[in-house]
This record gives sequence, C-alpha cells and structure tokens, in this order.
Amino acid sequence: MFRIRTLGSVPYHEAFALQRAMALASDDDYLLVLQHPHVFTLGAHADPAHVLTDPASVGATLEQTDRGGDVTYHGPGQLVAYPIVSVPDDPSAGPAHVHRLEEIVMATLADVGLPGATRLAEYPGVWIDAQGPSPRKIAAIGVRTLKGNTGLRRTLHGVALNVECDLAMFGHIVPCGIADRAVTSLRAEGVDVSFAAVLEAFIERATEMFTVAPVDRQNVVTGSTEAGGGGPVSVERPLLRRLRQAGVPPESGLQISQRKPEWLRVPVRMGKEYLSLGKTVHDLGLATVCEEAGCPNIYECWSEGTATFMINGERCTRACGFCQVDTRHPLALSPDEPDRVARAVERMGLGHAVVTCVARDDLADGGAGAMAQTITAIRERAPGTTVEVLISDCRGDVASLETIFGARPDILNHNIETVARLQRAVRPSAGYARSLAVLGRAGAAGLVTKSGFMVGLGEREDEVIATMADLRAVGVSIITIGQYLRPSADHLPVSRYWTPDEFVRLKVIGAELGVPHVEASPLTRSSYHARDAAAAAKGRETPVPVAVTLS
Repeated sequence: MFRIRTLGSVPYHEAFALQRAMALASDDDYLLVLQHPHVFTLGAHADPAHVLTDPASVGATLEQTDRGGDVTYHGPGQLVAYPIVSVPDDPSAGPAHVHRLEEIVMATLADVGLPGATRLAEYPGVWIDAQGPSPRKIAAIGVRTLKGNTGLRRTLHGVALNVECDLAMFGHIVPCGIADRAVTSLRAEGVDVSFAAVLEAFIERATEMFTVAPVDRQNVVTGSTEAGGGGPVSVERPLLRRLRQAGVPPESGLQISQRKPEWLRVPVRMGKEYLSLGKTVHDLGLATVCEEAGCPNIYECWSEGTATFMINGERCTRACGFCQVDTRHPLALSPDEPDRVARAVERMGLGHAVVTCVARDDLADGGAGAMAQTITAIRERAPGTTVEVLISDCRGDVASLETIFGARPDILNHNIETVARLQRAVRPSAGYARSLAVLGRAGAAGLVTKSGFMVGLGEREDEVIATMADLRAVGVSIITIGQYLRPSADHLPVSRYWTPDEFVRLKVIGAELGVPHVEASPLTRSSYHARDAAAAAKGRETPVPVAVTLS
C-alpha cells in the first residue's frame, strides 16, 4: 500500500519524529507532503558558520538533523515531501533514491510550466540553467536511510521545492554550503501557478515513480474558513464553518432531540460500589473525566470500582468541538493533587489506574510536570498498580513530553480523536501530524502506546481504516473507537450512528492491520476496559527498540 498524507503546516521536529516512527514501525510506503514554519536545518556534516544570522531574529528556528548536506531553509510557500519507502539494503540505495527524487521534481516542473530543469553533477538537487551563466537551485534534496523493525531499509527526509516562498530567507544562510550559486522559485521564474496545482502535480509524479500498489490518500483540510458574500454561511459559528469546509454540511446532521438507537441506551446502576467510589473521589476533592466529560459508561465503570482521574484542574484551555469539559479561564494547579490521586488509588485498591488531564496551554510545560508527579506518587503509594496516562499533546514541546515519558507510565495514551480530514473541524488547536509524532516519540522512548478516536462526525469507513493504519504505522498497540455523542446543541452535530456490526468489522480490520488490540463498540471510550486492553496488547506486542542504527 502506498499511503499519501497531505498534512498542512507541520513544525520540522514533529515531521521528523513522525517520519522516523513510520520508518521504524511500518512496512507500508508513505509520502508525507507538507509545509514547515520558518526553520533552518543543519545536516549531519553542516558547517554552523554557514548560518549567517541569528534565526530567532528573522522569525525562524534552528534544527539539527541527520540528513546529508549542509544548511538549508524551509518555510511557507515551499513544498516539502518526505517519501518513507523501502529500498535495497546496499550502499547504492541512497544515491539511487536521490536520483528518483530529482526525476520527480524535474517532471513536476515541466508539468506546471517550467521545462528544462536539470541536475548539476556535483550538487544534489534540481537546477535551472544548470550549465548557463546563472545556475539557480529550485529544489533541495537530502536523504538518509535506516533499518526498520521489519528488517527493511527505509528512507527519511526528501525534497524541498520552492514554489512561492520568501527567497530572502536564503540570504541568512549559505544554502547547502554553496556560496556562488543562487536559489530560485517557481514564482521568481515567472511561472504563475498555485501551490495546490504544484502539490497535485508532484503527488501524481511521485505516485508513478514509487508504486504499482493500491494508493490510499488522506488530506488534512487547511485554509481560511472566512466566508464572503454576506450569505447565511458567513454568520455561522467557526465550529460549523470548519465542519462545512471539511465537507460535512452541518444541517445534514442528526437533531439533538432525535431518540438514540437501542444500543446507545445505558441502564442506570447506582449500587453501593458506585456510591462508595463517588464518595472516595469527592472526599479527596478529585475530578474524574467520567463526570466532567459526561461519559456514558460511568455507571458500569464505577460499579466495578474503576474510574479515570482528571488532573491539572477541571478547566481546559482548548475548546474542541466534541467535548463538554469546562473551558473557562483555568485556575492555578493544586500542589497536593498528585498525592490526593495516589491516595485514592491506594484506598480503592486499584490494580490499574488511569489518569488523564485537561490541556493546559497556559503553563510552560503544558501540565507535564504535574502528570509526571502523579505517576510517581501512585508508584510510591501503590507500587503494584499499573499506571495508564491519557495526555495532551503539550503543544508538541519535546522537553514537556520527555518529562512525562521519563516517569515511565505503563501505558501512554494520546488520542488522535478523528480522521485526518476532520481534524481542524473537531479540534482546531491540535493536529493530526502532531498527535502521530507524540505517539511516535513515546514509542521511541520504549513505552507501550495507545490512541483513540470517535466515529459519527462525518467520516467514511476508508478514512477510519486509514487512521488505524497510521496509528499502527507509528507503533500504537491499543486503539479505541467509539460513537460520538453530542453533549449539547453548542457542540458538533452527530452525522450518523454507527451500528454494533460496523464496530465489530473495525475490530477485524484492526487485527488485519496488525494492531495488537482494538477496543471498538458504540460506547467505547478511551479508558473503557483499559486494564483488559493493556493486558491483551502487552501479550501480543513486540517491544519497541529505543535505539536504531542509521546509515
């Protein structure tokens, strides 16, 4: 399978973590197509002196990476493509891969109105007027290969094609270490073509070059949601405009007053176990996601003595379109909250504790320190208890994520929430590539990873399967899939109710994709049957290596 993902704008370090995870864990070929925010990157043998300006002074970051070559620039208006494909396990594979990428770029340029681009023998990449008086580089190419967990040699890095980027940014470096040759772009060459048209031409040529296998393409929806013309759409709430932009007309959704199908009706069970657990939680002044998010399984889970603790307060700094957690201005963290959670775990005698959190983008570490402290506190009070955490993306901050990873939870859960196309509509402050990168980083740290998403928001079955494939491609061991239920009329509408048989089918497909455990049912939520899922996955999973050898 050749899986194409157009991902919008992705920070460089997140894209690299995603590539690396897919190269290690998957044997499917991928093509990631995206743009980066302003960044200068240093190759493995780059001369730091070739960075002529403090990157921060021009609104850029500086990243060290392991590709070949010297220093280069990535930014808006530049098409970046990362093919993660299998190549022969011999020294000629790298140069041959570079030549294929050059061929793709040259054919793409001809397709969009700039014929005659060629190679320049001593410099990888694609050039305009290569043998003339003013050779100009229009595309940089740098690659690396590594041996993946499947035994295949896989590629990293790829192509940066200048479409309409700010060429002045190249003046702050010695591009690719070449001081005597200029850099150009399609726009600078006078070619009037849209970025979208170049992207489509590139994908068509790359698909021809890399595969005869079936192609699976998924796109993250980007672009402005501002509506013009003064019509009825222009006064819609941003929540609904984003949904419409993603191809789901809000008016086609189910009415919130519509009666739910029989399989979504939950019996109320408020026996002594339920009341006892509630008393423990409330006596210790704790919050649970069971209550705060209105989980339909609260009666079942609490009656069986299980609950998911929610830390870092009860107020979230994000306003996702599906969630009913309080989004008022958050309060200061409570220093004793980690110990109160640990005392509850000890008092309840839990064998498996699940801890989640609200997003705290107001904090420098995104709340990571408090999550790590909670894990440590549980370990100290209840050393026999396994600990599962459901974390936010910490805005992709590597140090914050490593704080949590360093506390060594038994299961690291981060939910991707929905398919690629609906990401912006459902959770505009997060991102598909970022979530995959978080999970990939956790796997690289040697943790067992888990992720979940909802159906019923307007997705197609092929998109659901693709999302499962992407999660498995970054090494995820446990996937949870459940029906979205609309908390209120202010939230995203339900597109449809998936049937129990459809959830059974998703479990079968997940197994075929190699996912060790898929928990899928109408009422499945992230921590539903969490202990059983963890045990099942650990019994079927091969440990993820912490280190790999690059060549």
